[in-house]
Amino acid sequence: MSSSAIARVCETVNCTKEAKLQCPTCIKLGIEGSFFCEQDCFKGSWKQHKQVHKKERMKNILQEQNEAAQTWPGYFFSGPLRPHLKSPTRTVPEGIEKPDYADHPEGYPASEMDIRGSTQIKILSKDELEGLRTACKYGREVLDVAASMIKPGITTDEIDEAVHQACIERKCYPSPLNYRGFPKSCCTSVNEVICHGIPDKRKLVEGDIVNVDITVYYNGYHGDLNETFFVGKVDDKSKELVQATYECLKEAINMVKPGVRYREVGNAIQKHVQAHGFSVVRTYCGHGIHRLFHTTPSIPHYSKNKAIGVMKAGHAFTIEPMINMGKWQDNLWPDDWTAVTIDGKRSAQFEHTIVVTETGCEILTARRDKDGRPHFLDQLQKLEGKGGQQA
Repeated sequence: MSSSAIARVCETVNCTKEAKLQCPTCIKLGIEGSFFCEQDCFKGSWKQHKQVHKKERMKNILQEQNEAAQTWPGYFFSGPLRPHLKSPTRTVPEGIEKPDYADHPEGYPASEMDIRGSTQIKILSKDELEGLRTACKYGREVLDVAASMIKPGITTDEIDEAVHQACIERKCYPSPLNYRGFPKSCCTSVNEVICHGIPDKRKLVEGDIVNVDITVYYNGYHGDLNETFFVGKVDDKSKELVQATYECLKEAINMVKPGVRYREVGNAIQKHVQAHGFSVVRTYCGHGIHRLFHTTPSIPHYSKNKAIGVMKAGHAFTIEPMINMGKWQDNLWPDDWTAVTIDGKRSAQFEHTIVVTETGCEILTARRDKDGRPHFLDQLQKLEGKGGQQA
């Protein structure tokens, strides 16, 4: 409870005592009044009083819906999330190396388009691998900065601002910025957003899940990873979704080694996910990565796909399954970026950049223990152990 300098009458029915304490939730929501004489009165009135919060939240949702309707008249939203105001596009100072699309008016990635249609998969040399490894190291550090911020009340725009600054501090260019015109330095995908959510002024609320997707460009190489986080306490079904998504990434990575066909990755992912009653998104896939942000091979995450290629030592790529609580199909918001579930149910995603070695693989974007060794952690235990803020 918060104290107030103005004395009022307690709002509990049949109580006429002087009230100096105000409901903290009402303060947060901007609701005037809501004063009580003491904690006992507040607790005794909670069942009735919390309806005030419910009405205010519903009013805010309706206001958001009206604003979205004015932005995109006639568009049908599959779920409750709505677009919010966005800050101006951030700038990168001179002296930081930029990819070829950074200053193009439409963000055209010319180097990627030059090899469009090719099925050849680049084998990285020792020096090239070291360049990629460094970019991935910085990408991990930047994602950990974002992870430390996840809590109710923070906006995804504030996360984007911190990500942008963390990139600049490491002399990295935030790869999403202006890639094909994307307006921000990272992607933040909340609840029913599958991927490519644009950071905005919406505050995260208790019970949300949010994916933060980071790619950095350093010394000519891109490092790409993402994780889904709990915002405070979430429902059990969302916990199961996030845990299953993390596990299926682990299952997929465990099978990476020379001689494995890329199309087999989707079989491992879908088998694990279907056991939980969830579905695998088919529109978006993992991809090759090094000096190019997106290149061969393409790695679908669903079974019976027709991906081309066999893994060889020196191949570098991402695996990034997007798993839906309901149907696998997606819709695209009129911003031409935000992909959402067709039924409005939640979606989760995890991603690592990986390189195939002679005997298996190396996870270039993995967290590292105190001795600098990469490792997987138990996802749900880590999330809950850090109060839902750290994956």
